[in-house]
Amino acid sequence: MKNFTIKTLVAVCALGMSFNSFAGNKDRTGQSGAPELSINPWARSTGLFGLNTASVGGIEAMKNNIAGLAQDSTTEVGVSHGIYLSGTSISINDLAVAQKVGDAGVIGINIMSMSFGDIPTTDYFNPEGKGSYHPQFLNVSIGFAKQFSTHINAGVGITYVSEQISNINALGLAFEGGIQYVTGKRDNFHFGITLRNIGTNMRFSGNGFAVNGDQPQSTPTFAVSERYPSDKFAMPTYLNIGVSYDLFLDEKHLSSKDAVPMQRLSMFGNFTSNSFNNDYLGLGLEYGFRNLFMLRAAYRYENGIGNPTTSSTMYMGLAMGATVQTRLGNGPMLALDYSFRPTVRPANGVHMISLRLSR
Repeated sequence: MKNFTIKTLVAVCALGMSFNSFAGNKDRTGQSGAPELSINPWARSTGLFGLNTASVGGIEAMKNNIAGLAQDSTTEVGVSHGIYLSGTSISINDLAVAQKVGDAGVIGINIMSMSFGDIPTTDYFNPEGKGSYHPQFLNVSIGFAKQFSTHINAGVGITYVSEQISNINALGLAFEGGIQYVTGKRDNFHFGITLRNIGTNMRFSGNGFAVNGDQPQSTPTFAVSERYPSDKFAMPTYLNIGVSYDLFLDEKHLSSKDAVPMQRLSMFGNFTSNSFNNDYLGLGLEYGFRNLFMLRAAYRYENGIGNPTTSSTMYMGLAMGATVQTRLGNGPMLALDYSFRPTVRPANGVHMISLRLSR
């Protein structure tokens, strides 16, 4: 059975990498749409720059590796708020719920919205603006994950994508799948792989593409719809492959092999193959004390990062974060997460804060 599961895991990895090799063209860097599909709103994950593909669990797995949805708790609820590029009025809000359904698995729902503040409305006759409009990005995800054995989790998910202003919108569907494998003396070695944002092409349409023109020798004007239709665009498909290892610092001093270690140091490594952007390679660390307090930091590298003339990212590559959590009597666990990722100027970084309740 063990050999079968390992072979199955390898086959899934090979299939995912094969698909990705045909999923995009590096010559089209930056030409995909729906960039919000690549944004993770959860502070615990973003404190590691999303490098915890192999070990991520709970509701935040729906924005990282859907297989992790099957981990741990039977019920989890969380909310998150992000200040995206501080000073730009861009914000992210997220709500997620996960519920275990007997032995069948875990079902999760995640709703994420982005707001861009008030943008002045301009036209030919009002170049300085008349009123304002409010772009809205909305993603609604539904996921399912199951623990097939004590060593393997797998999951699938679908995301409804909506981007709109008052008179233009684009809709689409994105799919994802993932798997996690765990082994080791204390289940402390983790491997994970996920393929995300395999979706339909999207196209903007609406009355915003209609033009008014004069009709000679007749009534004053008439409307011509879709005279200048927009082109289709693809979604930002990417493949994540990650490993992590938990080192229990006080393991040698435990009174018995069943005793729970108090101090943990987890090491993360992750590779991301993007269809429309540079590939990422990153390393991260997380220190945990008594499962009550965690500190984390990570660095993610991509080609040209740090060089303003060649870089295609706003990030500087660093991420850091912390978690404080406690159990409410004999009830659920309440967790507060925070993360910060510095960006190049004039933006002032990305802040994320999350509140999670699980049992």
